[in-house]
Amino acid sequence: MKTMAYTLDKLPLETLIGPVARATEVLVRLDERVARSPVRDGFVERQHFADAASALWLEGELVHLEDLVLHDAHMDIRTPTHELTRAHAVLRTRRRIFAQKPDWALSRDGFLALTGRSGAMPAAGQKKSRDGEGAGTASVEADDRDDAEADLLAEEFAEIDAVLARSSKILSGADVPGRKEETLRRDRPEPQNGLIYDLDWNEEERLAEWQAVLADTREWPSVLRAAILLEAWQNIEVLQHAAWLGPLLVAALLRQEGLAANHLACLHLGAKSIPRERRGARNRGDRLLACLDGIHDAALAGLKEHDRLVLAKSQLERRVKQRRASSKLPDLVELVLSRPLVSAGMIQERLKVTKQGALNLIGELGLREMTGRGRFRAWGIV
Repeated sequence: MKTMAYTLDKLPLETLIGPVARATEVLVRLDERVARSPVRDGFVERQHFADAASALWLEGELVHLEDLVLHDAHMDIRTPTHELTRAHAVLRTRRRIFAQKPDWALSRDGFLALTGRSGAMPAAGQKKSRDGEGAGTASVEADDRDDAEADLLAEEFAEIDAVLARSSKILSGADVPGRKEETLRRDRPEPQNGLIYDLDWNEEERLAEWQAVLADTREWPSVLRAAILLEAWQNIEVLQHAAWLGPLLVAALLRQEGLAANHLACLHLGAKSIPRERRGARNRGDRLLACLDGIHDAALAGLKEHDRLVLAKSQLERRVKQRRASSKLPDLVELVLSRPLVSAGMIQERLKVTKQGALNLIGELGLREMTGRGRFRAWGIV
């Protein structure tokens, strides 16, 4: 059982200030480039997929990007594994954070919802505006909006059913608790299963400790604060089954502070490039340096990916010049840029064409087949 509190004294600030400046420079440069980018929406969506797969990689699980893309499109070619569903949970959480205002994730409501301590359902289908807070992207697809609307309707019907059931009990003379008592009972967390959870693992206490570090570093430089919070999340071991949530909260902090206002930093992807020995070093100073290098590498990888997408877009647009106004090729270009790869079924669903029409469009655009298979093929840009 954890008893040592996380402290902020004796930090090697002399050795940290250089990496902090270096990571800040690259992160801000990436955000400025994304803010004015013609491939902004596609870049953001691709980053979501890459970071979700990297989150499971850091936990020792391999999730193929093609499986994640197809699972997200409800077009699985095999039964989804537990690792794949977890990666999809990371993907949906990233989209949810990015769809909200920058300060939502670390607010009380956002924190309770993301950590599973609130009955509120995600409003993933809410209308979003482009200016300012990255909320007007095309990252949430039509099926996600439909799922969100169905969830909202289910909540409303459940509330109506609850009111009718309560009224029936009152009319029948049964003993009905007051509304305040019902609210407290509903908001109280359910007891955890001892076969799945360590009952001595006090998540509430650990969350409070991490939030205390968040509050104590309020006046610190944003990137240094992010590295400290990443290391604290790892050191405190806040959640038993959602260790991937910490980097997402830190990425939300960087967005809230304005350093990554137009995208959500891929901190899992950055940590993937850092050797495990450095990430789990005995010395806290070494671990903080590893976190800072991870932030730097994530931003650097983002710059390379963005430039690659801009180049690919310019090359693909040459192929769609002088086409009819009703041509589906421009729509296919947007789809290809927003996904690591696409299948014929995805193209059929999005562009409303036949399977042969989808294959013809792929041939006209000159996409690269990515799987090497004869069946269940997928295409993308290299």
